[in-house]
Amino acid sequence: MNVLPHLSSLDNITPATRDFINKLRASEFTGDIEYSYSSRLAVATDNSIYQKTPQALVLPKSIEDIQHIAKSAHGNVDISFSARGGGTGTNGQSLTPGVVVDTSRYMKEILELNLEESWVRVQSGVVKDALNDFLAPHGYFFSPDLSTSNRATIGGMISTDASGQGSLVYGKTSDHLLGLEAVAVDGSLISTGPISLKEAQDIAQTGGVLGSIYQQVLNTCVEKRQAIIDKFPRLNRFLTGYDLEHAYDFESETIDIGRLIAGAEGSLAFIGEAKLNITKIPTFTTLVNIKYDNFESALRHAPSMIAANATSVETVDSKVLNLARADIIWHSVSSLISDVPNKAMDGLNMVEYNSENQDEITEKIALLTSRLDDEIAQNKNGVIGYQLTTDKADIKKIYAMRKKAVGLLGKSKGEKKPIAFTEDTAVPPENLADFIMEFRALLDAHGLDYGMFGHVDAGVLHVRPALDLCDPEQEKLVNVISEQVVSLVAKYGGLMWGEHGKGYRSEYVPAFFGQELYTELRKLKAAFDPHNQMNPGKICTPIETNFELVKVSDTKRATFDRQIPIAFKQSFEPAMSCNGNGLCFNYDVKSPMCPSSKITQDRRHSPKGRAGLIREWLYQLSKHNINPDNIAPSSFKHSLFSKVSNTWGKSHKTDFNFEVFEAMNGCLACKSCSSQCPVGVDVPDFRAKFLAIYYSKYLRPLKDYFVANVESLAPMMAKAPRLFNFLVQNKPSEWLLKNAIGYVDTPALSTPKLIERTLVKPYVVNNQHDLNQLASLSDEAKKQHVLIVQDPFTSFYDADVIEHLVKFLKNMGKTPVLLPFSPNGKPQHVKGFLDKFEKTARSTASFLSSVHQLGIQMIGADASLVLCYRDEYTKLLGNELTNFSVLTVTEWLKQHAHDFNLSGIQGSNTQYKLLAHCSEKTALPETEATWKQVFAQFGLQLNVEAVGCCGMAGTYGHEAEHLENSTGIYNLSWQAAAKVSQNEEIVVTGYSCRSQVKRFEKYRPKHPIEVLAAISAV
Repeated sequence: MNVLPHLSSLDNITPATRDFINKLRASEFTGDIEYSYSSRLAVATDNSIYQKTPQALVLPKSIEDIQHIAKSAHGNVDISFSARGGGTGTNGQSLTPGVVVDTSRYMKEILELNLEESWVRVQSGVVKDALNDFLAPHGYFFSPDLSTSNRATIGGMISTDASGQGSLVYGKTSDHLLGLEAVAVDGSLISTGPISLKEAQDIAQTGGVLGSIYQQVLNTCVEKRQAIIDKFPRLNRFLTGYDLEHAYDFESETIDIGRLIAGAEGSLAFIGEAKLNITKIPTFTTLVNIKYDNFESALRHAPSMIAANATSVETVDSKVLNLARADIIWHSVSSLISDVPNKAMDGLNMVEYNSENQDEITEKIALLTSRLDDEIAQNKNGVIGYQLTTDKADIKKIYAMRKKAVGLLGKSKGEKKPIAFTEDTAVPPENLADFIMEFRALLDAHGLDYGMFGHVDAGVLHVRPALDLCDPEQEKLVNVISEQVVSLVAKYGGLMWGEHGKGYRSEYVPAFFGQELYTELRKLKAAFDPHNQMNPGKICTPIETNFELVKVSDTKRATFDRQIPIAFKQSFEPAMSCNGNGLCFNYDVKSPMCPSSKITQDRRHSPKGRAGLIREWLYQLSKHNINPDNIAPSSFKHSLFSKVSNTWGKSHKTDFNFEVFEAMNGCLACKSCSSQCPVGVDVPDFRAKFLAIYYSKYLRPLKDYFVANVESLAPMMAKAPRLFNFLVQNKPSEWLLKNAIGYVDTPALSTPKLIERTLVKPYVVNNQHDLNQLASLSDEAKKQHVLIVQDPFTSFYDADVIEHLVKFLKNMGKTPVLLPFSPNGKPQHVKGFLDKFEKTARSTASFLSSVHQLGIQMIGADASLVLCYRDEYTKLLGNELTNFSVLTVTEWLKQHAHDFNLSGIQGSNTQYKLLAHCSEKTALPETEATWKQVFAQFGLQLNVEAVGCCGMAGTYGHEAEHLENSTGIYNLSWQAAAKVSQNEEIVVTGYSCRSQVKRFEKYRPKHPIEVLAAISAV
């Protein structure tokens, strides 16, 4: 039997850091200061293979706060910093053993917009897609693009000089940088923008930090200009970090030190604000998806697309395409990238044309398609087909698929995962095909699989070899392959880093800059940061110091992961699979992905943060006397006395178990992560296991028992619903429930109860005899019957839905049958009562399996509980014991809608607006479209409103400790969407969502089936 040990929070914060924190607290700093182990772990990783735990995390609210941060460390050379934005870097750019300065939580204001001069001024924590959402109504956008645009910040984009799709036309981030408000290491402000050579010379004479910077820029960028021009290759993805070439504009004779800070990865200064050039949104856009028989054909055909003046050319290989096909995102693009009959589509070029002139773009597309038709007819260049897309919403869907493909590579089966470390090489586009063929040969020689995609128009292709870094021998290949690729890109006149910065690849900087210019980099670093405090080890070190650069061989996540026993990894596999891509940081409040992350703005409360904490927790457990072959929750045991002592003692606050618990406790268990995350990080799965183990050591709160037993309590209370409603829905009882149990806004039981309603009563199955009668029906008769599987929420708290479902089925000529209530167990799973959940699941699975033998379709009204049968039941019991099928209402409608006799049914002028349950629409992405189609069949207009999570999530919103977050989550997207306007009616699919709307808006929205039941009653 295992005993959960007291785990260390690793309080290894140095005296120098404590002194810095004390000084910062004593200043006028208004942001957050965090140094708990869990907070530090949340920023110890990014989207790279590396891990480095910082000393502290500070989150400024303004540029003045950043100054306070720098000034509080003045004179304390043992303090170092790394600025962090979205944390999406693929090479560890923002990782540091020092202090992380994160602007993403608070510095998100768009400060000024000037449409006449086409610029915008923003704080550095603004997310790229959020900026474009703001600009779109004005007809503009910030044009540099990248796959992580829904969580990457402007500060991060500037720091890595980011670019992506469309860079051939739109360039890199630095090409749109008009000015910066930055903070030097001593706390002084640096305002950048082009100034004359004479002004720069005058500033250089003033001395101080700024004077030293300008003097060195003059010495390096002006005096060494010819050496710089001779050394750097002529590429669209020009060499930045530091951008010696563009800091001095020879033609205009101006100096702009902002071009040095751009791409410097935070190694020169903190970025507080940025003034950016913005671009008009093209009036006309066409995307041509060209399909190929193999990837090489796509690569070799791409230059002709570039020659035809395409705005961008994006390429993906068969591995990426196949991973996308297996993901829920494919349903949104399957009709836009359809297969070619009798052909294998193993390569794809996405070719975009933009124009302000319809005739111009029509002519370009006509020329291209005529040529493609000839190539298909003549079987030339591997072209097997193409499709045109002009609808901007559809084009956005295709690019969303391409962006998600980056993360999807991490979903590859097996221990070997495609990883980023040589994935953004850039060569002249005309050399790309030959370069990639040699690159592939290099990887083939090592016997590696890999995925490829990228920007062929710019000569950049992302190549991710599949490795198991937990194997030390395979980890060595990272170094070997990196060295080989450095030589290969040099052979083809390219760069090792065309897009994703240097980070831990900084050891190769001297080779690409050459000794002369690398020395100049070090002089510039010394002018900005003489004591190597700004992201030390990245790009270069100050001249005349002995500091070292970080290396590819530095500490990786796998260094810790490989020490975790295999049984531990397997049990908590969803956490182990997280590759840090950070899609769970999606800023969009209308996206269902991780509502707790959105409302807290705390990285710990995200799937990535929670997965990282579980990994560390497992790593620490492996160092204690835990059976390495068994980490099942049932194997952990503490005495009641020990539980009481642990709970009420002071030591639990210093127990790392408690820090992990805090993050898990904040999860709504909505399961959006399980389908929205590219690699399927299912937090509710490992959260339930953790809670089961955690509560072997600590006492559970009373509310957990209340929630876990709701499926037992509800049927009993429903025997006298009016009495129980009276007992719980009064002020004294509400106070007692809140303060004694921790439960608020207890919903009322339905009256009259479901099984006594006149419409429902004839269709209730009461005993085995009724089931036997169903079994004796003919096959044809069985097809006309529908079995309704009850759930505790709609049956006992929202019985109108079941009543109207019965009515609708009856109206459609079907015979509804209400099965006896059998607990689902989901509330038990959510709260980590896994032993009870197993008993419930086995009992209900047995019952439903026996009912399944009747050969009559079963449906459930609440999708989240239906999905529990498919997910949690299958994981626990396996396929053999879950060989039954329960459909959601939408799935059943999709199968049978064409059979309905709708003669005599009159439509309605009412406009209906659908707000769909987040768990349902993420797991079953066709849900909204199905409702829309079915409503149209009945002559009704249904508009789908994009909303995120409502904040209720089962009983989460009823728990007093979560009430504030639940309310905040509702306000993010549901509050505005749930407002009723004239001649409009809101329909809501989820029980939780209807309850939340009723709580805050004081009306109960209907389930869509209620509308259909009413309209079909002819």
